[in-house]
Amino acid sequence: MQSDLLQINALTVTLEDQTPLLNGIDLTVKKGEVHVLMGPNGAGKSTLGNVLMGHPDYRVRAGSIRFDGQDVTLLSTEKRAKLGMFFSFQNPEEVSGITLENFLRTAKSSITGIEENVFIFNLKLKKIMESLHMDPLYAYRHLNVGFSGGEKKKSEIVQLLALDPRLAILDETDSGLDVDAVRIVSQGIRQFHTPENSLLIITHNTKILESIPVDRVHILVKGSIVASGDVSLIKTIEEEGFAPFVGMGDEIDES
Repeated sequence: MQSDLLQINALTVTLEDQTPLLNGIDLTVKKGEVHVLMGPNGAGKSTLGNVLMGHPDYRVRAGSIRFDGQDVTLLSTEKRAKLGMFFSFQNPEEVSGITLENFLRTAKSSITGIEENVFIFNLKLKKIMESLHMDPLYAYRHLNVGFSGGEKKKSEIVQLLALDPRLAILDETDSGLDVDAVRIVSQGIRQFHTPENSLLIITHNTKILESIPVDRVHILVKGSIVASGDVSLIKTIEEEGFAPFVGMGDEIDES
């Protein structure tokens, strides 16, 4: 029997100025599952991802976030990462002064509490990068500095595979990628996924989902999940867009 890895219960979130962003979100991801969160621009998809990782700009006004049975609603981002949560940025930041290799090795040591052997870690990192058709020399460049958009997105998947979290939240990892890059990123996601970990993929493009096994699809509109179902929801979006779901957000706001 699968255990619940992520439980979001009645989650209501605002900015510091009280602007409502998420309204009563309920979502459960079991171990080994792949969930997809879709919706029109401005629906709150990235907000939910940031809130799950404890971004300090957001305020949880009601509800809770539980990870593997532990209430993490008020935990810092660092503590959530150490528990096994990972967030892939929609727009990865450039960080001068630290190489990708040093960043990942330090992060891995911090998460596990065990100092990583430089030689062994670099061998693993090289294999990961080669599997994603990424030049291993990028490991010794400053984090994302001078990387193209596609290289930054591949770098996020490199980080995912190197850190090997229990829950990966991927925020539009496919945005801005050409067909070949989408295929490589999809390959990396499949390489990561096992029965022991889970994924929450945030996207508004169905292309990346074509080769990834999806268990549940959720549609977010105006900060509320208005529909959940199996992969048939993806086909509906491909054929009709988000128009059939937009009015549902108004109905929820009124209730």
